[in-house]
This record gives sequence, structure tokens and C-alpha cells, in this order.
Amino acid sequence: EEAEDALAFSSGMSAIATLFLAMVSPGDTIVHSGPLYAATETLISRVLGKFGVKWLDFPAGATREEIDAVMTEAATGNVALIYLESPANPTNALVDIQAVAASRDAIFGENKPPIAIDNTFLGPVWLQPLKHGADIVVYSLTKYAGGHSDLVAGGVLGSKAHINTIRSMRNTIGTITDPNTAWMLLRSLETLELRMNRAGENAVKVCGYLRGHPKVERVGYLGFLADEPGMERQADIYKRHCIGAGSTFSLFLKGGEAESFAFLDALKIAKLAVSLGGTETLASHPASMTHLSVPDARKQALGITDSLVRISIGVEDPDDLIADFTQALDAI
Repeated sequence: EEAEDALAFSSGMSAIATLFLAMVSPGDTIVHSGPLYAATETLISRVLGKFGVKWLDFPAGATREEIDAVMTEAATGNVALIYLESPANPTNALVDIQAVAASRDAIFGENKPPIAIDNTFLGPVWLQPLKHGADIVVYSLTKYAGGHSDLVAGGVLGSKAHINTIRSMRNTIGTITDPNTAWMLLRSLETLELRMNRAGENAVKVCGYLRGHPKVERVGYLGFLADEPGMERQADIYKRHCIGAGSTFSLFLKGGEAESFAFLDALKIAKLAVSLGGTETLASHPASMTHLSVPDARKQALGITDSLVRISIGVEDPDDLIADFTQALDAI
């Protein structure tokens, strides 16, 4: 990431919570992209909201004009933080970080709030947000950085000034990672690039197969944006921001919850779990798992439907994964 400084935390959510508590005060406004990881949305709306924090959001794929409109409305109050997640969880929609930064600079002038972004899905190999206008980068290190589903940790990266502010809050509320987890993370970082690259190569093959299956409505994979009708803006963001398409994607099945559950129940190699970024392939049903706490109307507005299955490809043999997905689709 080439950040000046970084901090490790006891989990991804403790990293995010500490960031918010360090940067935001009662009466302040948070501007954020949507959707976010469900726990992050809950933290903003149900927890910080109780203490007088306000929020406004724009969809992940918003244009500069749409972002400007939300920023202008928010500027009537004190905007303390702009918080992004790209790709969005679980829809895989990309946020135009450069457009957000340009909008922030134009509307807030000298009193510009910092831009923080959750880079768990693509970082650090496939996206480096600091190069595109972000000020602070957040990670669930449990995912790709840890990579073996055997630890829980989080990270925040940025300038020394921002990190010192967050460090003070971390010291106060005790959200630091423990020594054994820190040691395990150092172990995992030795193979980070190898694991991510292999998982990315596997995802190319698996998504290419799933894309043509008759029981699949659509595959929300970043590598397909360039030739998908109506996705020109997303393809442009991908071209400007990303180095690779990642290995986590959205699989939209033909049908609804029953078809999604039948598919998930039939998997043999891929495991039913809510995490991502490990050596093993994982699949989940966001509407009833990670985003269960999100109100139904909000889920529908964000495109988190009953037919959506989120898949994180691991480092297994891709032909074995294709065979597993084939028999699971046959079970629908």
C-alpha cells in the first residue's frame, strides 16, 4: 500500500469501530458508499446513530454528479469522515475513488474530511486505494492477509497524522491484536502474493464456466465488466483503479432463496461459510447470513436479493471446483 504507518487490531470490525470513534463526534455526519458490510452499516446507523451521528450514502457505482449531490447535502452539517467499500460487499460494485476525492476537494475546500476505504476484497495485490485519493485504508486481516481461516485481526493504514489519532483511541479502548495473532499474520504475509495470485487465476476459470451455465442468471465478476452491456462505467472504474479482478464474486442464480439454498447445500468441496480470502473456497447466502440484520427494503435497494450467492475462490484445483459447482447446480 506504501502507507506511512499502520496499526493492527483484534478484528476487522474493531479496526472500523476504532476508526469511527477516533474521527467522529456526536452531531457529525458520515458520508458513505452503499452497500457496506452489514456490521459496518449497523455500527453507523444503530450504534453511532444513538449518539447523534448522522449519515448519508450514495450507491457504490454513483457518478460524479450523484456523489456531488450527496456531498453538497451533507455539507450543510459537519462531515467528519467519508467511508467507502470497494468492491461493495456483497454485490461487487466498484466505487470511483477518484471521483469521490475530486468531489470532496471541490465541495469542502480546506476543511476536507478524510476518505477511508475498506480494501479487504482486493487489497493489497489488486487495488491500492491511497494511489487514487483515499487517505486511510481499512482491512479485515482475517481474510486474504491471514488466508488460512485460523485467525481474526484487522488493520488500518494511512498517514502518520491519521494513524496517531487512531492509535490514541486504540490504546484507550484496547482493540489491539494479541501477540500470537500478530505472529501468525507475519507467517501468512510470506505467502500472501502467492495465495492471492493463485486464487485469482482459479477465479478466471471458474467464473468463465459459471457464466455460461443455464441455471445462472449473471456472474458479478470484475473480470467480465469490459464486455457486459450497461456496465461501461464500472468497467472504466476497474480499468483506472484495479490491477486484477480478485477471487470473490457474486453469483446470481435463476430463482430465489430455495434455489440458492439447494445449490449451497449440495456443495462438497466449497464450504458454506461467511468469510472469504482463505485457501479454501467458501460460499454464502448474504441475504440470510452476513446481511440478515439489514432491513428488507434496504437489501432490495442495494441489490442483495435471495438469488445472490457470494463465492470466494481458494487455491484448490480449478477443475475440481468446476466439477463441484456443476453437481451443485444440478441439484437445483
